[in-house]
Amino acid sequence: MPIAGSPKKIAYDVAQGFQQLTPATLRPYTPEDLKVLIFNLNIVLREVRGTQVPLEDLEGLKDKNVKIRRLNQAVTTIQSFAALKGIKV
Repeated sequence: MPIAGSPKKIAYDVAQGFQQLTPATLRPYTPEDLKVLIFNLNIVLREVRGTQVPLEDLEGLKDKNVKIRRLNQAVTTIQSFAALKGIKV
């Protein structure tokens, strides 16, 4: 099943916490779709890491770190799902 909508939008939704990627939600995707998702998650991850947050802004730092954690968790979930299914991503 092809990805519904923009893969980059899905990556932003994962970073914001609006969407969570689990093995159940990844099941209908093809190996090419999983590669596109990982690619876009890594793009958004680089963008989030590149944002400058003042050290005094503790809430901003926490928000940035939570986004990074969500994106890393999504990439790890896709990689482990692909390894379980024997898919090279």
